[in-house]
Amino acid sequence: MKDQRLEKLAELLLTHSLKLKENEKVLFGGDYEAKPLLKELMNKAYEMGAIPYYQIDDQELNRILATNANDEQAIIQNRLNMARYKEIDAIVQVVSEKNDAELSEVPAEQWQMLTKHTKESHDYLINEKRWVLLNYPNSALAQKAKMSYDRFFDYLLDVCTVDYKQMEEAQKPLKELMDKTDKVRITGEGTDLHFSIKDIPAVMCFGERNIPDGEVYSAPVKDSVNGYITYNTPTLYQGHTFQNIYLEFKDGKIVDAKADKTKELNEILDTDEGARFIGEFALGVNPKIQEPMLDILFDEKIGGSFHFTPGQAYESADNGNRSSVHWDMVCIQRPDYGGGEIYFDDVLVRKDGVFVLEELKGLNPDALK
Repeated sequence: MKDQRLEKLAELLLTHSLKLKENEKVLFGGDYEAKPLLKELMNKAYEMGAIPYYQIDDQELNRILATNANDEQAIIQNRLNMARYKEIDAIVQVVSEKNDAELSEVPAEQWQMLTKHTKESHDYLINEKRWVLLNYPNSALAQKAKMSYDRFFDYLLDVCTVDYKQMEEAQKPLKELMDKTDKVRITGEGTDLHFSIKDIPAVMCFGERNIPDGEVYSAPVKDSVNGYITYNTPTLYQGHTFQNIYLEFKDGKIVDAKADKTKELNEILDTDEGARFIGEFALGVNPKIQEPMLDILFDEKIGGSFHFTPGQAYESADNGNRSSVHWDMVCIQRPDYGGGEIYFDDVLVRKDGVFVLEELKGLNPDALK
């Protein structure tokens, strides 16, 4: 039986997120479990007069390739990716991963080799094409969210289809404030950070790149970060789950890094020189996402959170940092997670996850729907 909510989600992805036009070529990617949504996307694309293509992804096959590929294969893969991306106008990537640890056995040196050789095509897609990324509900995600599958299915569709027009309007005052801010200070349990975002644009996110969405991001001036941070949200990267990551900075660079998997953490941060510098600073503002579920598409949008990201900067908020890594690490500042404060140019902006300036109160949970 067709679920009308999937039809609504497909329309949102193609019209709001991608703004797809007649005769444009769009690529849909996902695994077989996401087929109900992929079918709706293809039907809607044809209805709009666009030209859809699809590719099926598989996590286990990706693991075999990542474990065994050599330099030549990675270089050819990059060329294949570039050829595909140059032919399309937009892409929808639907993720439906079943096993967080599937890629954990891929050696660190393999990741470093693969990311080095495929960075060109990845950056081209991110910076030159219209794209949107989302999850399709499955039992593994429901388990991480500590919900039954049926409840999580309803939750995901509800969270993904919030009023993004209202969210856009509510984000505008925060963007304006960040655009004129120089000094940022963040304090909380195990955290005291100082950095500048002067002359680096703030970018609003309201359903055009990620679904669900809800953040405003910028980047610190590359060498301006000093102090330390303790992340209170678990994070998943390259098949490894990390808890209680602690990073210490001097003149922008991570000079000390600890976690429950300190060795694996530092292997990732040693991928290249840019992996030890920060490429993104963002505030999460989605009122319907409150608890972490070890999925970054959800966790980085948590209301009352911020993320501070080692690695590559986005061209839209560019501090010049270049890396094969872009690792969004999240800290929640609501009282139930220890609280915390964010100051812009010595003015308190958000306390314990709640915006205190009058012009920003439209971003608080009781205002957004």
